[in-house]
Amino acid sequence: MNAPETITTGHDPITEAMMKVLEAQRADYLAEGHVSVEVRIDRMRRGMNSVAKYQDKLVDALSTDFTCRPRQLSMLTDVSASISPFKSAIKQVKTWMKPEKRKTMFPLGLLGGRSRIEYQPLGVVGIISPWNFPANLTFGPLADVLAAGNRAMIKPSEFTPSVSDVMAEIVADAWDEKEVAIFTGGPEAGAAFSALPFDHMLFTGATSVARHIMAAAAKNLVPVTLELGGKSPVIISRSADVKTAVSRFMMGKTMNAGQICLAPDYLLVPEEKADEIIAEIKTAVAAMYPTMLENPEYTSMVNERHFQRLQDNLTDAAEKGGDVISTAPAGEDFSQQQGTYKIAPTIINNTTDDMRVLQEEIFGPLLPIKTYKDFDETIQYVNANPRPLALYYFGSDAQEERNVLDRTTSGGVCLNDVIMHIMQEDLPFGGVGPAGTGSYHGYDGFKNFSHAKSIYKQAKIDVAGLGGMRPPYGPNTEKTIKMQTKI
Repeated sequence: MNAPETITTGHDPITEAMMKVLEAQRADYLAEGHVSVEVRIDRMRRGMNSVAKYQDKLVDALSTDFTCRPRQLSMLTDVSASISPFKSAIKQVKTWMKPEKRKTMFPLGLLGGRSRIEYQPLGVVGIISPWNFPANLTFGPLADVLAAGNRAMIKPSEFTPSVSDVMAEIVADAWDEKEVAIFTGGPEAGAAFSALPFDHMLFTGATSVARHIMAAAAKNLVPVTLELGGKSPVIISRSADVKTAVSRFMMGKTMNAGQICLAPDYLLVPEEKADEIIAEIKTAVAAMYPTMLENPEYTSMVNERHFQRLQDNLTDAAEKGGDVISTAPAGEDFSQQQGTYKIAPTIINNTTDDMRVLQEEIFGPLLPIKTYKDFDETIQYVNANPRPLALYYFGSDAQEERNVLDRTTSGGVCLNDVIMHIMQEDLPFGGVGPAGTGSYHGYDGFKNFSHAKSIYKQAKIDVAGLGGMRPPYGPNTEKTIKMQTKI
């Protein structure tokens, strides 16, 4: 979403400036040695306090960049969602850092040998964050990166420049540049950043851009965590309470005007319930947003480019026979906007698979509907398409629920709601296949940004001699071989 369309390398001034900081961070990290729990907590607390200090500026900047974004949404999804990961990690990092005891093979354990894992910082981690929740998707993973004892360099999206400027203030306020650094700028800065020899890199954004990120990282064998997107389906069972289901998935679909990687992307509904669900969608939208154009609680598209992309998708759907149904309750004319790029939540019924809305991630308030006769069709359809970042099932049929969980693969699942699983700090957040690789949040994030170092401590006794492992081989060697190959 925010990274360059192409990746270039070179010794240009941008690259040289970034490399200078990277080398300084790595040198300082190596000089520091063991990163104590006290240091980690201090770094996280400074970040948490700085986000809280600049929260009003963040909210104002988000509204500026989106032209209209409700204060409450920004507080919930960017400010508090940035603070919460710091709070959680500060509370638990001491436990996370404890060595893990592992089983030692027989008979070495009996002789005094011991095995364990210690989680060691990786070094310098690069974070490329997107525009849709720019603060949360920067500071959330940063909490895990710092909990693991690393240094960090950040490249935020050029699509939200006002937010990037505030985040630069937060970073400068909270950390020395040798701890955390941020580089703003456009595609050239993104290209240079992507090609740096980090110890690990996290990218959040579009699958198409992730291919360039992986290619750039591969040149330096940089391990990557990719948090991408995809078409997250909502399966409505015949056993579902329609009113409750619609109320919940439409909250997720209209939040940030659908500009969420986890937003419900399309519905799979029983064919006989389609009209009822469409009517209920209109009711749910009217209850949340009686008006939209002048309503400060309904978010605008981030820019004209994304606004036009969605308009083109609607035109494409209509030309291919889809029923395009606006849910705008007040009948407002969205073609007469001044300074915003709002799109009403719009249903597309009678869809066909050649429509863009069923081929591409929507990332906006458009909602295609597909119907089914037999429930098994929903599982077949999901499995016939790329694995999604999230899958949502609404219903009370235990066997259906089990089939969905067992027979589909997605980054995460929410049962009888949408999006809420990302709020759980003790659940790993990540995708699978084209929806991403790797995960973070809580302990899983701590481990993702750590090296699990295997350590074996040998007993004082001469194990190799007793076991005949040292030449010249003899009877003890044969006994050891016989013992280890016994089935």
